[in-house]
Amino acid sequence: MLFRRAAVKRFAYMRDPLCLIACGLYVLNRFWWRGQLGGPFLVWHFNDLLLIPAALPLALWVQRIFRLRGNDAMPAWGEITLHVAVWSFAAEFVMPYLTSRATGDWRDVVAYATGAAVAGRWWHSDVCA
Repeated sequence: MLFRRAAVKRFAYMRDPLCLIACGLYVLNRFWWRGQLGGPFLVWHFNDLLLIPAALPLALWVQRIFRLRGNDAMPAWGEITLHVAVWSFAAEFVMPYLTSRATGDWRDVVAYATGAAVAGRWWHSDVCA
C-alpha cells in the first residue's frame, strides 16, 4: 500500500499576497485617503481591520525564526484567534494606562476580529491551497 502525504503549501509570511495588499492599503489610508476623503471609518477603524492581515505574517515569521512555530503552514485559526486576543488586550486595555495618546475602544476589537476573520477565510480558501 502506498501512503501519500498531503501537500501543504508553505506560508509566504511577508510575501503573502494578502499581507502585501493589507500593508499597501494601510500606507494609502495612513498617508492619503483619510486626509483626503476623511470620515470616521477611514480615520478610526480602517487600519484596525488591516492589523491581522498585515502584522500576523511578521509575527509568525519571528516565531518561526525563534523556533516557537514548528511549521510553515498557513496560519491556523488558533494562531489567528490568539493574536487577536493578545493584540486587543495590549492595545485596548494596557496601552491606555501607559500613555494618554491611547484610548480603549471596543469597536477597535470588532475591527481586529473582522479583519482576522476575513484573513483566516482567505488563508484557508482554495485561493491559497
